[in-house]
Amino acid sequence: MQTIGLLGGMSFESTIPYYRVINETIREALGGLHSARLLLYSVDFHDIERMQHAGDWTQAGERLAEAARVLERAGAQFLVLGTNTMHKTAATIERGVSIPLLHIADPTATAISDEGITDVGLLGTRFTMEEDFYRERLRRHGIDTLVPDTGEREDVHRVIYEELCRGIVRDESRARYRAVIEGLVSRGARGIVLGCTEIAMLIGADDAPVPVFDTCLLHARAAALRALAGGTSTASPSGRSSSAAHSS
Repeated sequence: MQTIGLLGGMSFESTIPYYRVINETIREALGGLHSARLLLYSVDFHDIERMQHAGDWTQAGERLAEAARVLERAGAQFLVLGTNTMHKTAATIERGVSIPLLHIADPTATAISDEGITDVGLLGTRFTMEEDFYRERLRRHGIDTLVPDTGEREDVHRVIYEELCRGIVRDESRARYRAVIEGLVSRGARGIVLGCTEIAMLIGADDAPVPVFDTCLLHARAAALRALAGGTSTASPSGRSSSAAHSS
């Protein structure tokens, strides 16, 4: 079994299910009291969030690359970045280390393709929805993405930072997300990607008329499977949220 290096804390609300799902997957595969070989570097999200909203992605990427080097020196054999948005800095992190990074969009795309879906709606931070770093990664797998309109994107973004990252779950925010999802489905989305690792705290299978793909769960499971396979596999189980919902 390989040792996983988990870059977490962005936010810690979603790092908790990463740790749980990785270890549950290892235990399911090996039985008994088995658990993952895992190193966690949890950053201070206050600093990262300030860099995000200031547009200082260079410094943010360098900060995470520094953390990745700490994990590599400690014995990690591959990296898992427990956030969708900060994959905007994936290339910077990869250049800073000699071990591979398991990109969150890849197991997500595998799960989407396994369902025979090519058009999905994407929910996430404003950065993930509006910029191309994430949508282009899905496009490489033959998956096209739709995003909410401007006002809806602002609402989705606000709920993530002001509520979910602080551990707050509100029924009115769930209703708003449901309305956004309905709009995406009416425009042709045949699946919904929860492109922020906190969103599954709010939305699950019962909140959409199409399959929901929980990136946190899919990424964590793929990390465990890769560790078990000795780093040769990025396979993931189905992303239907009936088996993918989690809470932290």
